[in-house]
Amino acid sequence: MSIRYCLFEDEFLENFHPLTLTRPVYDLRVGIFTLAEKWKYSLSLSEELKGPLREHLKGVFEEPEMTGKEDAAVWINPRFIPDGELIAQIRNLSLNDALFCEEQLIAAHVDVTTHKKWMQKGINTSELNKQELKPDGFIILKNIWELFQLNGDEIEKDIKLSKKIAYGDEDIFPQTIFEKPENIYIEEGAVIEPGAMLLASKGSIYIGKNAHIMANSIIRGPSAICEKSVVKMGTRIYEDTTIGPVCKVGGEIANTIFHSFSNKAHDGYTGNSVFGQWCNLGADTNTSNLKNNYSTVKVTDWNSGKELDTGQQFIGTIMGDHSKTGINSMLNTGTLCGVCCNLFSDGYPPKFVPSFSWVSDHNIVPYHFEKAVEAMGKMMERRSVTLTPAYYRMMKAIFESTSF
Repeated sequence: MSIRYCLFEDEFLENFHPLTLTRPVYDLRVGIFTLAEKWKYSLSLSEELKGPLREHLKGVFEEPEMTGKEDAAVWINPRFIPDGELIAQIRNLSLNDALFCEEQLIAAHVDVTTHKKWMQKGINTSELNKQELKPDGFIILKNIWELFQLNGDEIEKDIKLSKKIAYGDEDIFPQTIFEKPENIYIEEGAVIEPGAMLLASKGSIYIGKNAHIMANSIIRGPSAICEKSVVKMGTRIYEDTTIGPVCKVGGEIANTIFHSFSNKAHDGYTGNSVFGQWCNLGADTNTSNLKNNYSTVKVTDWNSGKELDTGQQFIGTIMGDHSKTGINSMLNTGTLCGVCCNLFSDGYPPKFVPSFSWVSDHNIVPYHFEKAVEAMGKMMERRSVTLTPAYYRMMKAIFESTSF
């Protein structure tokens, strides 16, 4: 039987804003890979996994198309991180079966007609045979801060999932200190300058294709430096950190995820944080990740504006795509910053910053849309990426939906 696999979003979508304002849930990165890539490798598929898109994301991402050769489709919730048992349960689904956990749909096996109907009108499982799984032994993402909390373990899993081969040979980089080289994975074209230290005794280190680790940098595993990223001289990268593709980082970084095309190129600290694409942290930007009284961190609910106690002691900054800070910026514990914001202040900006905000001290004014797009285009052009009409429309939709 030929099957089309399809990823979908559910009612937990807004828990992952602001990052999911500009991407589907399945494009979130945790570990080395995005959620879609994890499912692709786990299902041993050759094609990229896709899913139905919210209107403003169409054209920026692609939706799945049936070739006419498929007999059925399997819809999968990417918030459920794949493992061997879960994959087996999904593969064992018969036609018109649906798998649930705590009333949340994990996966459904449907015919082509139902697939097309769901693509047009949304999911309706009322006529399917429902099977219930207990929430034991697998991971369900429910909140955005779980990305960095799970990141170290996911780096280790992704290395196994992709069947990477450990580097294990110190002769190519004789002036680099490799601790436990059998836990270090270096892709083709990577450059590691003299004096760099890769400390992998407590976890694996992954260095992606054409990545560049400059002299005297220190990286502790588990950590991942993805394709074409640059780690500048003297950078200190602590455990559970992922530097996504085409990023440039410096200073001190701990338990943080940068998605791609983002920069923190100078001194300053960030910890227990998640940054989207095209972010830029000015020199000496520092993020607080722990309150002075050691109490749990509160964050602002994206839609209601109410503060929610996360029950977590360590949360730094969650920053959406294309947001930037000026030099010497300070970001408070539990800061939630939307898409395309410009933060420049000699004090702490607000902990909740709506998208397209221009923030000076505690004054927030709307960022003029055309000026914001002009800055976007210039930054993207520096990385040979084109700001397409579809990307413009996505940003316009986010701008128009933002309340100041």
